[in-house]
Amino acid sequence: MTTETPAARLPLLPKPRGRVRWTICALLFAAVVLSYIDRLVLGVLKPQLQDLYGWTNTGYGDITGYFQIFYGLGFLAFGWLIDRYGARIGYLVAMGSWTIGHFAQILVTSTTGFVFARIPLALGEAGTYPAALAAASQWFPKQERAFAIGIFNAGANVGAIVTPLLVSALVATLLLDWRWAFVITGLFNIVWLVVWWRWYRKPAEHPAITEEERAYIEAEPAVDSGRAGFGQVLRHRQTWAYMSGRFLIDPVWWTFLFWLPDFFSREYGYDLKSFGPPLVAIYILADIGAIAGGWYSSHLLKRGRSPNRARKTAMFACALFAVPVMFAVQASNVWIAVALIGMACAAHQGFSTNLFAMPGDLFPRFAQGTLIGLGGFAGAVGGFIASKSLGVLLDTIGSYEPFFVACGMAYAIALLVVHLINPRYREADIAG
Repeated sequence: MTTETPAARLPLLPKPRGRVRWTICALLFAAVVLSYIDRLVLGVLKPQLQDLYGWTNTGYGDITGYFQIFYGLGFLAFGWLIDRYGARIGYLVAMGSWTIGHFAQILVTSTTGFVFARIPLALGEAGTYPAALAAASQWFPKQERAFAIGIFNAGANVGAIVTPLLVSALVATLLLDWRWAFVITGLFNIVWLVVWWRWYRKPAEHPAITEEERAYIEAEPAVDSGRAGFGQVLRHRQTWAYMSGRFLIDPVWWTFLFWLPDFFSREYGYDLKSFGPPLVAIYILADIGAIAGGWYSSHLLKRGRSPNRARKTAMFACALFAVPVMFAVQASNVWIAVALIGMACAAHQGFSTNLFAMPGDLFPRFAQGTLIGLGGFAGAVGGFIASKSLGVLLDTIGSYEPFFVACGMAYAIALLVVHLINPRYREADIAG
């Protein structure tokens, strides 16, 4: 499956005193949690708003589909922005934009209105992973990077766990108007922005870092200066491997995020008060997958495996765990369906954690934001196609089964495509 050479092995660096890099990781984790809360509030409210305002599945598919298109465009913009101005400015602009869009949703009730209100939300949230991955590349050497990515990537699942519980408490238990779900969750963003602006710096500039921790982070040679445009990055097969992987797996995750409440409502009669526990269980499993996937490849690196073998072995294991989700629609009860979907979500997060490590592994830092932007755009295009197709599918044949069959196959196909395009996992030769 993989080709390994002694030169590809990484030097093992001794752990230093100092934990500033893990505080940075905690901030990145919190940002991902908030981004997922903000994008998922609408999905949790979908059954209620559908009843209140007569939405169709095709109309809801428009909301989620166009969100992903603008999300993809935002990825291109933030990839460029972060390469030039860094993660600190990038995250400030990103969360500021998505907070405006999040609050704007209280002003509309139609599916068309939500499409337009969520444009700044989509554009801003696109900066989440380019900024986080740029910060991880800056603060973590390769032997820790996938594990750190796995930790903040797990924030997606924490956000997915918290959202149905929080929205249910606000709307179904406290009987607040649905708009308060957007107002209260949006206020958390303002707190994070203040902390981020005051705390985040590059390792060389951070006042709290020890000399030992700084030396540990900077032990790996890195090219930090230079410029790489989209055309220059697109000339490399490593770019197309990363983009292809994102195009094939991102639609699965996006569809789970936006449509699972509807799946449990349609298949099992669950509502705002009852579909919280199944969603919590699914995203707890996804959290485990995110951390385990990152830990496993980092563990293989520490044992002397090449990045090629370590990343792809972890992705192969994740692809196997995704296969049983093909039978989720045929499950005899809700908890069997939860187990199958939860395994697939865990597989996705473990797989994506290792896919997200590719920019930091293979590209100089000045080109990583551009690559991440291109990958995010590719994933958003795939998500748009999947979401629009699923909305039409449900309004015509009324079944989720074709979607779940595609989910079970997506990760094995993605790994095969990534391996065929970049079999040796070689670093891209980009001159700044």
